This record gives sequence, structure tokens and C-alpha cells, in this order.
Amino acid sequence: MKKIITLVVLAFGTAFSVNAQDKIMNKTQKTISLEQTSGEFTQKQITVSEGTYVFEIANNAVGHDVGFVLVEKGKDIGKPENHIQTAYVTEAVATGKTQKSKPTKLEKGEYVYFCPLNPTATDNTLIVK
Repeated sequence: MKKIITLVVLAFGTAFSVNAQDKIMNKTQKTISLEQTSGEFTQKQITVSEGTYVFEIANNAVGHDVGFVLVEKGKDIGKPENHIQTAYVTEAVATGKTQKSKPTKLEKGEYVYFCPLNPTATDNTLIVK
């Protein structure tokens, strides 16, 4: 009987540690909100500090689903292996809706972002200082 109780206590201890860490991570995570209209992002250049961010992409009357791709500047944007996949929205963004990415750690440097579904310019710039 003691062994079963000990295992239950350990299981609850582990769950508590994970939950506490999740709460800490959520406090350090920031959001970058971007809006797409027909053929473009309304924000052409953004500057942020290093950290972990969630991208929140809004579809403002584009008329079809949109997405989001982030690539380090200088890398071939046409190659999916160069995309920072955690920055993808978790599902396509329908007209009038907003979707978020997974948390994405951004280090100092320059990045470009674009939409593969809404022919946006590929020179939108995200600068991380």
C-alpha cells in the first residue's frame, strides 16, 4: 500500500512542476499581431527584442484563407526546410478570423515574413535586437 501512495505522490509532484513551468513560460511569452488584407500585410517592418513570441495573424477581408511563413533573411524562402515552422499558424486563417502560431524563440537577426496563400510581398521584415 505504501508503494502505491508514494507513486501517486510522485505523479502529482511531477504534474505540479510541469504546470508551474507552463505558468512561468506564459509570463515570458509575448505576442506579435499582424494583419493581412488583400495582397499585403499592413505591417511592413517590425522591431522586437530577443525572446519567445506567438504570432497572431488576422485575416481582414482577404476573401480566402491566409497563412504565415517566417524565414531568416538571406535564406531561400521557397524551401520549406528554411521556414521557422513553429511560426506557422496552427490552422489556415479564414476571412474575419485570427489564428496563432506556436511559441517561437527569436534570436538577434533579421527575418522576412510572407503569406503563401495570399500573394504578399516577401520583403516584410522582422528585426530582432
